[in-house]
Amino acid sequence: MASISKEIVIESSAEDVWEVIGDFAEGPSRMAPGFVQDTLVEADCRIVTFTDGTVVRERRVSVDHRARRIVYAVVDGNVRPEHDNASMQVVADAERRCRLVWIRDVLPDELATPMADAMTHGLSVIKRTLDRPRDPQQGSRA
Repeated sequence: MASISKEIVIESSAEDVWEVIGDFAEGPSRMAPGFVQDTLVEADCRIVTFTDGTVVRERRVSVDHRARRIVYAVVDGNVRPEHDNASMQVVADAERRCRLVWIRDVLPDELATPMADAMTHGLSVIKRTLDRPRDPQQGSRA
């Protein structure tokens, strides 16, 4: 099984980033507008529609607010690997900086490269969305 691990630094507090990442119902649409077109919740699953036409049903495995970690598994969709589960965890680095760690396990192994590329693109959108620019007049983050 291929395991893909990606990480980015986000210039925002871990609490602010987790508020979006940990939102199982709307998180994908909120964190990656333009990459994710829509998110719809049905029971313990969400249906995520991506702008490239991919539609997946993701089952919530766990949401740990203390650890700021969410785990989900792709259980259906128009692109369905043999196995696909992922976790996203927000780790504080400073008062207004954190890291988002995204780990995904997938079968077959041949899917690792295209999935890693999609994750890299998704993380760049997430970073643009959740980074909070510095307020030059106050010398601090807005």
